[in-house]
Amino acid sequence: MFRKIAISAVSALALTTGAAFAAGAEAETHDVAFSFEGPFGAFDEHQLQRGLQVFTEVCSGCHGLKYVPIRTLADEGGPHLPEDQVRAYAKNFTVIDKETGEEREALASDNFPANTGAGAPDLSLMAKARAGFHGPYGLGINQMFRGIGGPEHIVSILTGYTGEEKTEAGETFYENHAFPGGWIKMAPPLSDDQVTFADGHPSSLHHMAEDVAAFLMWAAEPHMMARKQTGFVAVIFLVLLTSLLYLTNKRLWAGVKGKKHV
Repeated sequence: MFRKIAISAVSALALTTGAAFAAGAEAETHDVAFSFEGPFGAFDEHQLQRGLQVFTEVCSGCHGLKYVPIRTLADEGGPHLPEDQVRAYAKNFTVIDKETGEEREALASDNFPANTGAGAPDLSLMAKARAGFHGPYGLGINQMFRGIGGPEHIVSILTGYTGEEKTEAGETFYENHAFPGGWIKMAPPLSDDQVTFADGHPSSLHHMAEDVAAFLMWAAEPHMMARKQTGFVAVIFLVLLTSLLYLTNKRLWAGVKGKKHV
């Protein structure tokens, strides 16, 4: 009986692993060493500022961030821009006033406006919605050690173009090794030296892709650092509580366990 159960379990694991490999063969997602990974990782303030610049100058032409309040750009742990710069930045956008229904200049208290003109998806939650690392399915092993891989998926997409194109039903598709199926409708959005960073950081394709992916991770989970800190404190508390309970239990039962029965 036990042998049959063991064989069935191994067969199921082999099938799910094979499915994972098959799914992974459709798209290549490469690991990236982001500063915010791991239990003690943190967002790089300067990288988030560069990522914001890439989003503003390139991505915002087609994509929006409708769930992200503009004022959070000043938050500590995020891009941490001075409040006067955030107010000035908000003026780059226009929003529909909820009370009057008329278009007006955006304020820091407003969210980034939605951008649906090009039919492109909103990027507010993209870094969490698109998992880059999988399998074996149902076990969460890769997710435990490597994270969900959303930022890596974004980097891989932005750097995965081969330069090949094809036209189907009057629409142009671009070959991309990181996109499922190998072809994507979005034209390559980034190229070397497309953006000039104020801090003099290199603006190669890979650098810009990593910077904007880090920014989108922050946009998707701006309170990640606070969550990690809370989890760390909770673990310490549980360790201390467990130690105290063990010592208390040992002291309460010392008189009983210490007796020797003849």
